[in-house]
Amino acid sequence: MSPPAIEVHNLTVAYGQKPVLWDIDVSIPSGNLVAIVGPNGAGKSTLLKAVLGLIPATNGFVKALNREVSDVRKEIGYVPQRETVDWDFPVSVLDVVEMGRYGRIGWLKRPSKRDREVALSCLEQVGMSGFAKRQISQLSGGQQQRVFLARALAQEPEIYLMDEPFAGVDAATEQTIIEILRNLRSNGKTIIAVHHDLQTISDYFDWVAMLNLHLVAAGPITEAYTPENLQKTYGGRLTILDQVAEAIRTGLPRSRQDATTEAS
Repeated sequence: MSPPAIEVHNLTVAYGQKPVLWDIDVSIPSGNLVAIVGPNGAGKSTLLKAVLGLIPATNGFVKALNREVSDVRKEIGYVPQRETVDWDFPVSVLDVVEMGRYGRIGWLKRPSKRDREVALSCLEQVGMSGFAKRQISQLSGGQQQRVFLARALAQEPEIYLMDEPFAGVDAATEQTIIEILRNLRSNGKTIIAVHHDLQTISDYFDWVAMLNLHLVAAGPITEAYTPENLQKTYGGRLTILDQVAEAIRTGLPRSRQDATTEAS
């Protein structure tokens, strides 16, 4: 059996005196599409950053592919929230995607012909090959999200951590992204994404981790993504409609237009 993609043991993270993650213990299996869900302030983005070592843990530790994260950092691709990026930085689309190669070639080396070919191929995968020379700030939000996905693809990692990859994108971009993620899964990759649209969880993902400061539930969608665990995760702040909860119980197809289920 393959080792878990990510193992988190007794992880606690605090900003000053305020804990934002408390005693998280979860093992995420390889080769799955994994959703991280929970209300605003639940610690979802913090969990991704703590896994990457971008923020220090107060307690606990994280492993990736059964090794220290620092030893396999190039095997972990990261797509941050689009709002956290300085889009006015004067670089082209191709420049951004080539940055995904630096973990393999080193920051002081220039990308080779092979690296450029990989970057162009990744842009083609996300439907952005015609924008290679465009300045990144001139793109729409959905186009920027595609470019950051292309950058992660260019890294050729085993694990993809994605912070709200579908936020602010149109329906066509969302479908493009999910098809790419499904292809990655078919090739044995692990994708872990912070996600807010509760209606599409069962359609898009195989596995779910439900957070609200602590880990409420984690496991395959069919086992962990239940109305009871949703109630525990969101409590009184949950605004999911009755038909969505019923669809989860029965496995009936859900339409994104049935209800607004943004729970953050």
